Amino acid sequence: MAEETTKIICITCPMGCTLEVTHDGGTITKVDGEQCKRGKEYAQAELTDPRRMVTSTAKVKGGVHPLVPVYTAAPIPKPRIFDLLAELRKVELQAPVKAGQKVLENVFDTGIDVLASRNLPAA
Repeated sequence: MAEETTKIICITCPMGCTLEVTHDGGTITKVDGEQCKRGKEYAQAELTDPRRMVTSTAKVKGGVHPLVPVYTAAPIPKPRIFDLLAELRKVELQAPVKAGQKVLENVFDTGIDVLASRNLPAA
C-alpha cells in the first residue's frame, strides 16, 4: 500500500490542531501540526478505531418531563453511533430516574454503559 496524507482536526483539547498525518494504511509514519503530545495518539486512534462520546435523550414514563438526557460512559466506535441511537429510541424508563442510572448496559458488547445525566423525579 502506498503512503498517503490525511488531514485531521484533533479534538482532544481546546486548541483543535489541524494534523497532517502521513500513513501507510493504519501505520503512521509522520504527524505534523500537533501542539501537544496527545495529537499523535489521537491521529493513530482516529485512523484505526475512531470513537465518539454520544449524548442523547431517553423517554420517561410518569416523570415531570417526558425525556431525560443520557450519555455514554466512554466513547463508542463511530460506526455504531446510529445503531445506539436506534436502541435509545426503544427505551422507556419509569420515573423517578437518578443521575448515573444505567439506561443501557454493555451496549454492543463493548463494556460501555449509557447513563442518565440528571435526576428526573416522578410527576
